[in-house]
Amino acid sequence: MTATIERPAAPSGPPPAPAGGTTTRSSRAEGWVRRAPLLPALVFTIVVTQIPFLLTLYYSVQSWNLVRPGSLHFVWFQNYVGVFTDSQFRGVALNTIIMTLGSVLISVVLGLLLALLLNRHFIGRGVVRTLLVTPFLITPVAGALLWKTTLLDPTYGLINFVLSPFGAGETDWVSNYPLASVMAALVWQWTPFMMLLLLAGLQSQPGDQIEAARVDGAGAWAIFVELTLPHLRRFLELGIVLGTIYLVNTFDAVYMITQGGPGTASANLPFYIYQRAFLGFDIGQSAAMGVVVVIATIIVATFALRLVFRSFGAAGSES
Repeated sequence: MTATIERPAAPSGPPPAPAGGTTTRSSRAEGWVRRAPLLPALVFTIVVTQIPFLLTLYYSVQSWNLVRPGSLHFVWFQNYVGVFTDSQFRGVALNTIIMTLGSVLISVVLGLLLALLLNRHFIGRGVVRTLLVTPFLITPVAGALLWKTTLLDPTYGLINFVLSPFGAGETDWVSNYPLASVMAALVWQWTPFMMLLLLAGLQSQPGDQIEAARVDGAGAWAIFVELTLPHLRRFLELGIVLGTIYLVNTFDAVYMITQGGPGTASANLPFYIYQRAFLGFDIGQSAAMGVVVVIATIIVATFALRLVFRSFGAAGSES
């Protein structure tokens, strides 16, 4: 008899996976390796933003006036009660809303008109585009000083020089219309940003849709209302959100043009907090105001950014 020796069959499936704990540890290690270059930026952000905010929270529950030595003591939430019962704070908050929303909306409208103009082909379009973008590249302090001394001055201002044939050549714009003067400087500076954003939206619009609409007999106004505006919706929302986030923190234009006056007629929340902290020396009250403004801004910005991201997400899913 002949004995046969059978070899064990080789495994047909893939090799066994390592233990789950080893895989989890290696993936975590790889994740930390990828995040390691970002740690210095994270630490810097925490040191620069979060630690000062924690100190602001601490001072907001303290009563501390710099002109009264030894006045630092704990007062719980009395500073916050004082913030919401301060009539000047409510007036300044209204000024901030008017200044921010008014400047943003006017900038969006003017930016849309300029974007529609620059979306056409004409001789010298590149030069015109460069000149229109220039105000956004100027330092805000320099732009505000330019408006105060060169344009709005009642004696030597260019605006009064242009309006002198119409009987308005001696108007003191800063004194008579302080809030409008600040808004004019902000609109002048932010219109180029809105123009560039909306121009990018116009240039991303498919040309075949416009040609098909023209073939079907649609006029320019119908094309603008039915095709262009819906296409620009997410760009308009993004411009409004970004402009609002930046302009709600405006300080330099108010400080350089009107100093918040007369009284608090042109003061906004950042400038009013500066006045209470560095002119009134009331650290506790100004810290409470700062906390209230930060929380309100975060709430508004969160809802606005969700709206914008939802709009861009819907546009991406449709495409």
